[in-house]
Amino acid sequence: MKDDIRWVKTHCARMDHGGCALLVGLKDKKIVRVKGDPDGFLNKGYICPKGVASPDRLTHPDRLKHPLKRMGKRGEGKWKRISWKEALKETAENLNKIKEKHGAKGVAFGVGMPKGLEHFVLIRLANTFGSPNIIASQDVCHAPREITGVHTCGFYPVADLHHPSKLILLWASNITSTNEEGEICSMLLEQIRSGSELIVVDPRKIDLVKNSKTWLQLRPGTDHALALGLLNVIIEEILYDKDFVEKWTYGFDDLKDHVKKYTPERVSEITWVPPDLIRETARLYATSKPAVIQWGNPIEHNIHTFDTTRALICLMAICANLDVPGGNVNAKDPKIMGLGPFVRADLIPDKRKEMISAYHGVIPRLMTVAPSFFKKAILEGVPYPVKGFYAMCGNPMLSYADSRQTYEAFMNLDFIAVADLFMTPTAAMADIVLPVASQFEIDDIGHYGLGHGFILARSKVVDPPEECWPDMKIMNELGKLISPEEYWYDDYNQFLEDVVKPSGLTFSQFVEKGYLKGPERFKLYEEKGFRTPTGKVELKLSQAEKFNLSPMPEFHGLPEEDDPEYPLILTSSKSQYYLHSSYRWIKRLREKRPDPKAEIHPSTALKYGIKEGDEVIIETRFGKITHIAHLTNIVDSRVINASHGWWFPEAKADSLYEWDKSNLNILTSAEKLGKEFGTPNLKGIGCKILRK
Repeated sequence: MKDDIRWVKTHCARMDHGGCALLVGLKDKKIVRVKGDPDGFLNKGYICPKGVASPDRLTHPDRLKHPLKRMGKRGEGKWKRISWKEALKETAENLNKIKEKHGAKGVAFGVGMPKGLEHFVLIRLANTFGSPNIIASQDVCHAPREITGVHTCGFYPVADLHHPSKLILLWASNITSTNEEGEICSMLLEQIRSGSELIVVDPRKIDLVKNSKTWLQLRPGTDHALALGLLNVIIEEILYDKDFVEKWTYGFDDLKDHVKKYTPERVSEITWVPPDLIRETARLYATSKPAVIQWGNPIEHNIHTFDTTRALICLMAICANLDVPGGNVNAKDPKIMGLGPFVRADLIPDKRKEMISAYHGVIPRLMTVAPSFFKKAILEGVPYPVKGFYAMCGNPMLSYADSRQTYEAFMNLDFIAVADLFMTPTAAMADIVLPVASQFEIDDIGHYGLGHGFILARSKVVDPPEECWPDMKIMNELGKLISPEEYWYDDYNQFLEDVVKPSGLTFSQFVEKGYLKGPERFKLYEEKGFRTPTGKVELKLSQAEKFNLSPMPEFHGLPEEDDPEYPLILTSSKSQYYLHSSYRWIKRLREKRPDPKAEIHPSTALKYGIKEGDEVIIETRFGKITHIAHLTNIVDSRVINASHGWWFPEAKADSLYEWDKSNLNILTSAEKLGKEFGTPNLKGIGCKILRK
């Protein structure tokens, strides 16, 4: 009976970054139902298909439940069950052995997504061990927006969907399918219902196009050109906010001269967006007060991400939509522990100079290492050799550009340890595999360190299997074996207490509140200026020469040059039913999206003799994969949209679960990288397609 169900409040995690408040129904100590919490700070009752299916992870028969040691050759799929004591001992001995021979920087620590508090415990583990090398996919996720923001206006300009906006410019953000970090689609949909106008910038006709005033279907990889075209119109037609520009921007006259060449006609040739639509969009954004740009992860998927992000922040600034309610804001954290003390940054003061990426001259403040630089260190010893890798919350065999190079790099490591919930292609390459406890089985804190001005309580609901440990516990115990014990706790839950202690709360009191939010304070620049060298928004970077950066947002060309041998343009998208490469083993999600789908325009399919449901080969000059054809007019006839993150959990272990059959990153390369972040081209790549 329904009356037997006990409901527990928590927040979604690991299925997504989103942060939806959940009500989890328990019966006989088992989860029987999950639904959205109507009182949720972000979602107000909304829940996505992944959230509904989230308990299925915990009871899946293929879940890892014991530590494993590799017995055969790497990647052969032969394992021996071992105890936790053995697993930690062997991991520690191997990492310490590498440290003795190559120094602590010869070991790298890797993390993917999603990130709870374990992300920062991993950084603490690396810092206490002495390694400056945290390998993360920030080069293609979050960091370009965050760090470019810091250099341009002194903060990360977060879309404020908590206050009404007259206009929402949804740029490369398919928010009803893949909710951005803390930006839940239910907030945006409520704004639309309340009268906010919507403009969509996306190569695909996403669902929200039906709610939009205009849709700019641009060529993949040309966002930087389009943003410069909008700046051209706003400045040429004197639609910018004169008062804000005069008082609070640096380099406006230089920007004005710079963007003259980016006329709508020229930009249209590059982007495929009609000139009149560029003008209409620019006028709407400039004259709507306030207007907000909800920007998505895809703008960070090519070598020009720095220029794209710079240009979009310039748009926000000259129209005075920075740090105002309903615009792009400087979110203030609540009273919580700072990241520096938590990760013990004091123990590795020269990290900035010693990390792998310092050699490659990346943008200041980027404190993680791009995967392409990590692989170069393994394969070429540049700038020094890396021999060991500890990884969690990630699947680099699928997520790093140039997957074959990733495979080669892993084959050349002396030691790999992976903590995960399931045996993935990456875990299958490890020497030691550590089984983790997951969401609903651990206490955790969400959105710490993400710059959105709040943290969320992810409280434990059920107990994990006996030998499945929280990532925080694994690292707390490993830390005692590879670094001084004084940096670690008898009970790893103390990390949770540390974070909320400055607020005057215990973790259990924080759970009762559900979330902590920083103060809402807008236009602080009127009191203190912007936290840049000039005290203003730097439309022209004042320290560009010092850091070898472009002073102005530029258009340096397409991500890849046009090649007649590969006449179509490859892009990709994530599925609402999966998180990157995760959860294809969950039956009720896999039934909704059973195969990797290639979206092909009907006219293109006709040209190449392809029909709905055909198995097709997508090929770039870097490799080829197979997908299932889906004929649709949501893509341009010149574009092929592939599915991101595909491998096959049902395949054989010795094939690494067919990691290379449909994996998008077989089609990408790490040979051409953006110099600011080490970002490769994941989209806007020349391709061809044929029926298999």
